[in-house]
Amino acid sequence: MTRYVLKTLGFVRATFVVAAGIPLLIAVSAFAQEPAASTGAAAAAPATSGAPAGGTAEVERVVVTGSNIPTAEEVGPNPVDTYRTEDIARIGVRTTTDLVQKLPGVTGFSVNQNIANGGDGRVEINLRGIFAKETLVLVDGRRVAPSLTGTSIGAQSVDIGAFPFELVDHVDILKDGASAVYGSDAVAGVFNVFFKKKFRGLEIGGSYGNTNAGKSNDAAEETAYLLAGTGDDKTDIVVFAKYEDRAAIYSTDRGLSKNGNFDRWGGFDARSGSHPGRQQNGVFILGTGTSIYGPNTPTPHAFANVQSALAAGTEYQSTGVTNLSSDRVVFNFARLTPAIPAADKTNLYAAYTHDICDKYLTVYSDFKFSRSFFDSALAPVPFVPDPFLTDGGAPLSGQVGITVPTQNPFSPFSVGDTVLPAANGVYAGLPSTTQVRYRGLGDVPRRFSKSTFEDYMFDIGFRGEMGWLGDYFKTWSWEKLPLRR
Repeated sequence: MTRYVLKTLGFVRATFVVAAGIPLLIAVSAFAQEPAASTGAAAAAPATSGAPAGGTAEVERVVVTGSNIPTAEEVGPNPVDTYRTEDIARIGVRTTTDLVQKLPGVTGFSVNQNIANGGDGRVEINLRGIFAKETLVLVDGRRVAPSLTGTSIGAQSVDIGAFPFELVDHVDILKDGASAVYGSDAVAGVFNVFFKKKFRGLEIGGSYGNTNAGKSNDAAEETAYLLAGTGDDKTDIVVFAKYEDRAAIYSTDRGLSKNGNFDRWGGFDARSGSHPGRQQNGVFILGTGTSIYGPNTPTPHAFANVQSALAAGTEYQSTGVTNLSSDRVVFNFARLTPAIPAADKTNLYAAYTHDICDKYLTVYSDFKFSRSFFDSALAPVPFVPDPFLTDGGAPLSGQVGITVPTQNPFSPFSVGDTVLPAANGVYAGLPSTTQVRYRGLGDVPRRFSKSTFEDYMFDIGFRGEMGWLGDYFKTWSWEKLPLRR
């Protein structure tokens, strides 16, 4: 990968070496012509000019470094890891999500197909933990345009999930920063995927898997692909098609993930205090033995305020009661969200290569199509911030719930703990109850997020070797890409 770029810039680097070398040769020659101070006349000459006696001339050492400086054939200018198909299979990788999780050069946060909250089905490569947008992604040595949306700070990234493993010949990963050669979008490194261009015969493969643990025993994964190729000593044609489908696994179907409280694993309690039925430090009692929220609602205007409702003990109970189920005190979002969202993907590919004049002139063409669908879900959003404001313009209940006027027909309270300030216009002066929590768990218990992406790429180009110009150019090559869509 790197050698190809350096050879393409061979003329530039040769000119640079010659231009930089001439001054050095002149300087060395000048110092070499100075006689040693071994005679009296020679020793007296510096003293006459005012220089200290016995002084010796020192040549400052100049070290030139850079990616475009010629090196030995066996020494690469930058560290490159190469993974072939068998290498990828040997480390237990079946999907691109597995790959980014097992490559040692991938660090930091990056989105993959297993992320439901914040993911859209793409798989990002994040070298050195500097965000995915700083890693340059190439296909067959050519740049891939990033999507206009992304999860990295700055916004753009490339979905490497569009590259099926069965079609990959090898992957080159330049782990060091390569901005000097590729530009500022390669600060973290380069991820270069090479597809198969030569294949003879027909290969058909597929797989099916399912789970058999807990309630999620229907999370099936299905994959099928076809790879075919033909050609002769001058022409190669390769076609590929693949379809894969994955069902969802919900967090509530696994004992490990069904509760958002991770204290037992050495983590923290990630559950939310914003849940329906809670007003300030009181929570609505749904009924004996019920530990999750249902359609029950408190009796309208049955109590003066939260304190009187807690004193009555009929419909409300304090959140500080120790025997109260934790699911009534906090909202456990894990009961409603998928641990692994459902997804499916379709890939089509075709490549044509023909040598017009041996290897000195070759015409090639590639067509790639990828469609991915990602079906994620999030817990219902809490009602924040408060639509009613203080006179200073801040939410009246802060960031803890909303304010509900007592004239609301569904309010269980008849006496408010505050009145709406003048900043609320026509609603000013209404008695209201502050810090009322709510989430819509009735008709829409989840926020569904369905994402569909379609990627196309079409190339027609020419390339060739330059050995016919002489032995000096035997390692030089050229490439022209007149059409790319």
